[in-house]
Amino acid sequence: MSGSDHSSGFDQLRLMVKKVLAKPQREGEGVVVRRSIGKSELKNLDPFLMLDKFAVAPLAGFPDHPHRGFETVTYMLQGAFTHQDFVEHKGTIRTGNVQWMTVGRGIIHSEMPVGEGTQKGLQFWINLTSKEK
Repeated sequence: MSGSDHSSGFDQLRLMVKKVLAKPQREGEGVVVRRSIGKSELKNLDPFLMLDKFAVAPLAGFPDHPHRGFETVTYMLQGAFTHQDFVEHKGTIRTGNVQWMTVGRGIIHSEMPVGEGTQKGLQFWINLTSKEK
């Protein structure tokens, strides 16, 4: 380390400004997500649009739906999900895996659970700049 001390800011105490409880919200087919970022109490955090925690039971999921102008980052906490889009890209992410999807002008895709039991994960939505849309 050099003679000058450059603090990263992570070692300093910070004042909590607001505590927001993630509330249940219906999405997809038979799915209830717990949304923290993207609710009326916590908006305007551009480029961060939404953060959902999901738990999907059998026979539920996110069938064909559109996305446009943002990225999704999905992290699987438990189980597996298969992503498939209309241009025939298909892949399955499992416990501990991450999927990063960038959608500029638009895509129709589905995210459906794989296997028995409840599939759990987090999905974070990040806005793209206008030139990337």
